[in-house]
Amino acid sequence: MSETLALLNELIRRESVTPIDAGCQDLLAARLTPLGFIDERLHFADTQNLWLRRGQHAPLFVFLGHTDVVPTGPLEKWDSPPFEPTIRDGKLYGRGAADMKGGIAAFMTAVERFIAKHPQHNGSIAIMMTSDEEGAATHGVVKVIQVLEQRQEKIDWCLVGEPSSDKKIGDVIRVGRRGSLCAKLTVLGIQGHVAYPELAENPIHTFAPALKALTEEVWDHGNAFFPPTRLQVSNINSGTGAENIIPGQLEAQFNLRFCTELDEATIKARTQAILDPFGFKYDLQWRLSGNPFLTSQGELIEATHAAIKTVCGFETLDDTGGGTSDGRFVAPTGAQVIELGPLNASIHKVNEHIDLEDLDVLSRIYEQILVNLLA
Repeated sequence: MSETLALLNELIRRESVTPIDAGCQDLLAARLTPLGFIDERLHFADTQNLWLRRGQHAPLFVFLGHTDVVPTGPLEKWDSPPFEPTIRDGKLYGRGAADMKGGIAAFMTAVERFIAKHPQHNGSIAIMMTSDEEGAATHGVVKVIQVLEQRQEKIDWCLVGEPSSDKKIGDVIRVGRRGSLCAKLTVLGIQGHVAYPELAENPIHTFAPALKALTEEVWDHGNAFFPPTRLQVSNINSGTGAENIIPGQLEAQFNLRFCTELDEATIKARTQAILDPFGFKYDLQWRLSGNPFLTSQGELIEATHAAIKTVCGFETLDDTGGGTSDGRFVAPTGAQVIELGPLNASIHKVNEHIDLEDLDVLSRIYEQILVNLLA
């Protein structure tokens, strides 16, 4: 059994459903502190955050990850217990195998091998870990970055071990992500009897044409790095449950995944401009999950392309697809940020898994990136 696989087994056995860490970070710290890493815990509320750093000089290379996992879903749907790592047909099954304990295990063993071969490497290496990525993400990396910024501890290169690969390991790297802006709209009407509509105001009726306008709006046309911005309605709720009552209000939730052609203020203003002409009363609450970010060029991308070519023998694809990641909190500091990790086909599903061969290939890619940048 490889060192990477052995470590991944230990991590999966820890039931670290967000925001619980379940001892994962202690395990990682115990492996790296003997190699000269300083162990610092930056906990906030119920979130466990780990900052391990070796060296005090620039450039600073950071591996970023999260030890929390999503809930398992129905246990009876799994072919083996989700927190008991199980090998079948060349794959390791378990919650977090791909998202993202596989990536963590791979970059941990890559760091160990790199330091063994290059104990006097250039610059500094750090591991940033949180237990609050799969949840609200309010007390995790965003808070750690605030601490680092306050003490002027600047990250030059950040590699997030999220599952970016598509068909084979290393075929896609994320060089940016779209922003995510969530909205909760409450349309206010007047409740009444369905037989007397003249005495009521039905919010479902008044909102229907506005909903059509929102969903048909062309927000932008995207650009060379991002697809066009999209608005998607995720929930609409109204009514009392009785068939003879006109409801008094309607609640709708929607989300915009937006590219660098837009910003939060512009989206809010344009949404209000769409809604106001319809004349109904409403309340609109917004929550920004993250702004878009992009690393279009630089040493980190070059080193990663070269490493994948060396280890895998092919050219990788730069991409900005997918949801959000904790990279959105690091990019505003000026750091170059990319995401490279396992295949994403099974993440958040029952029977989540990672190919055993992919695990070791990924670890070798990570090691080669360190060689390219710090050896």
